Amino acid sequence: MSIFRRFWQSPSRKDCVINFAVLGVFALIIIGVVLGTVLPKRHKELQLESDSLDLVSTLVEYSDVFSTTSDWSSETDEPTSFTDYFEDAEDDSSMSIPSITSTAPTASTKTVASVTSTSKMETKSEVSTEESSSDLSSSESHESVSTENSPDYTTERALWGLTYSPYNTDGSCPDVGTVASQLQKVAGVTGNIRLYSTDCSQLRNALQAISSSNLNLGIHAGLWISDGAPRMQSDLDEFIAAAKQYDSSLVKGVSVGNEDLSKGMSEATLIGYINQVRARLQSEGLGHIPVYATEQDALFSQSLATACDLVQINVHTIFDSAFTSIDASVQSVIHRVNTVKANVARGKLVRVGETGWASAGNTGPSPLTLANEILYVQKFRCAARKSGLEYFYFEAKDALWKQGQALSEQNFGIFSAQYTPKFNFLDLSSC
Repeated sequence: MSIFRRFWQSPSRKDCVINFAVLGVFALIIIGVVLGTVLPKRHKELQLESDSLDLVSTLVEYSDVFSTTSDWSSETDEPTSFTDYFEDAEDDSSMSIPSITSTAPTASTKTVASVTSTSKMETKSEVSTEESSSDLSSSESHESVSTENSPDYTTERALWGLTYSPYNTDGSCPDVGTVASQLQKVAGVTGNIRLYSTDCSQLRNALQAISSSNLNLGIHAGLWISDGAPRMQSDLDEFIAAAKQYDSSLVKGVSVGNEDLSKGMSEATLIGYINQVRARLQSEGLGHIPVYATEQDALFSQSLATACDLVQINVHTIFDSAFTSIDASVQSVIHRVNTVKANVARGKLVRVGETGWASAGNTGPSPLTLANEILYVQKFRCAARKSGLEYFYFEAKDALWKQGQALSEQNFGIFSAQYTPKFNFLDLSSC
């Protein structure tokens, strides 16, 4: 402050010059301090702005690259799994899903991998495109079925269950490869099979086929008791060995016999067998498997139902003494099931162990033709679905191995004895 006071108050020129010089030096010092503080800060701000612009430019360049390479074209790799097709098809209407129900490739597409029947969609199909503009027919399915060997029918689960007897036409035992081939076709129309025995290693072969081929099938096993205790014991031993060798969770239940009351067995003997089987399974660590009998609905008593974990009844209106229509026959099955539910089951699950219609033969007034078999399975399937009814349709293939029995007994199958469909299973895809 003294410098400024001398400047204004001094009358000599010399003093004025000195004062201006001092003031100039003081101003330069102030300017230097200011510039030394502000300029570096501004330099840093400019540098940050420059870096930001460079980053934005780089991101734009990469964005252009990604947008260019994200689209599939005939010159880029296509997805190799069905999962990839299903995920991307939702956002791209031009992306079509390969059909998994056809045995033959389309005109411009060649399928080179086999996909075994499974509802998990875990297997993969490798598709090679012969033309860049090839179209893949779309199909909506719950299962993945082999596109090399699958029959030409729908893969939707048309039926809740099928009874399955693996015997060859001459009555001999099939090998595991034959069983695997048959079950691969069966898995296209159902998620459950019912066996009647463990002979011919049928339970062991079925478990091996399902496990090795990853088939989405549950096994409802059976023990044959019509030939007495030794045969029952033999079947039980084989059942336990097979269940322990493979995944026992694939076994959804075991029926002790089939219609043995109608063959003359006493109810007390049958209940004794049921209790014996249950106790043995519990001792073997297989107590989680339900144990029950399978009998005609008219013969299933409350006492028998009490001994069973569920009530499984065979209901065949094909043997009724009167026939009016297929519709009436189907409704008769539903009515008889409801009667058992109300009067016998006491709250336990009621399942149909057998129902069906033969395509040939004679059982009385019911007209046994292929047309009526088709009509029956169509109408029964829809009625059962509406009622929430579990059932096993009788049966998988025509039983030509039943030589000497009635012609009708040999013609209940939805497949021929050679495992070709007897009708178009697409007719079972809707109600």
